[in-house]
Amino acid sequence: MSLRFRPLLLSALVAGAASADEGLDALMQAELQRQGTPGVALAVVRDGRVVKQAGYGLANVELQVPVRPETIFQSGSIGKQFTAALVLLLADDGLLRLDDPVSKHLPGTPRSWRKVTIRQLLHHTSGLADPYEALDLQRNYTEAELLRIYGRLPLLFEPGSAFSYSNMGYHVLGFMCSRVGKRFYGDQVIDRVFRPAGMRTARMISEADLVPNRAAGYELVEGTLRNQAWVSPTLNSTGDGSYYLSVLDFAAWDLALDGEVPLTRPLRELMWTPGRLRDGKAIPYGLAWSLEPYEGHPAVSHGGAWQGFLTTYVRLQDQRLSVVVLANSNAADPDAFARVALHHYLRGAGP
Repeated sequence: MSLRFRPLLLSALVAGAASADEGLDALMQAELQRQGTPGVALAVVRDGRVVKQAGYGLANVELQVPVRPETIFQSGSIGKQFTAALVLLLADDGLLRLDDPVSKHLPGTPRSWRKVTIRQLLHHTSGLADPYEALDLQRNYTEAELLRIYGRLPLLFEPGSAFSYSNMGYHVLGFMCSRVGKRFYGDQVIDRVFRPAGMRTARMISEADLVPNRAAGYELVEGTLRNQAWVSPTLNSTGDGSYYLSVLDFAAWDLALDGEVPLTRPLRELMWTPGRLRDGKAIPYGLAWSLEPYEGHPAVSHGGAWQGFLTTYVRLQDQRLSVVVLANSNAADPDAFARVALHHYLRGAGP
């Protein structure tokens, strides 16, 4: 091709990409209006590069602050994968084994948990229930108090015999990581996962700290939008997903999952390997990742919901296509936004 035609070709490519980008923006804005969601942030990673990062609607309704890619949302249960990553790193250090009973590394666990392993906690096959009906979300608890409360709740089933999603299990994993790593698990996640992955603004939740670009969370109560309910600091710093992140942070994490830092390939493959019950039956869940396919494509994904925020993260492994959606309303449907973006790129409209 002659050199003199290249500027024309480049101009056409840029115009095409801009047109495709505007098409997705229009679709996202239409979905925002359909749902009546205050605000949403989106990141798309394709073939090892960030091809889209955008904000729609409002990060703060009272102050009329728009959502930007830098806007900080709460992770909800998407954050479980960072706790799981820390567990894998501590195992790789030789400080624990996944098939160890959790009681080996965490004093104060009840006798009924003696058969519960770390792997079962990660896979949600431990039999531990969810704790929230037994807790006052506005009260600060010590770790020992929480373990006593959790220990009074009966196991749902014999450990390893079934699958039941348990936030309590990830609370316990956070407590254990703090003991094994000899410092608060959240600080370890920051140093060993967030910073090596280039997640520059990812951090633990703190409503007291000044956090630049923090979105407000909203709850729809009898048709009226209200500010998120307050949750005590101790119950907003547990291992089930108590993180602040932007879509820029998630894009960096997604790119890191294609490399060797912070997780090597064997550790990533372990994260995305289905768990197995005691009878050998596989479950469609790895270590803090759902393994359900997406419209025929092999996929790993997870969602989250907490304190006026709803989130979703989908990686289509065969397409090298990932979408992250962060929303600041408990009435939002982040999966619907993700479908809009995924369909846009799967049909070839995006770069």
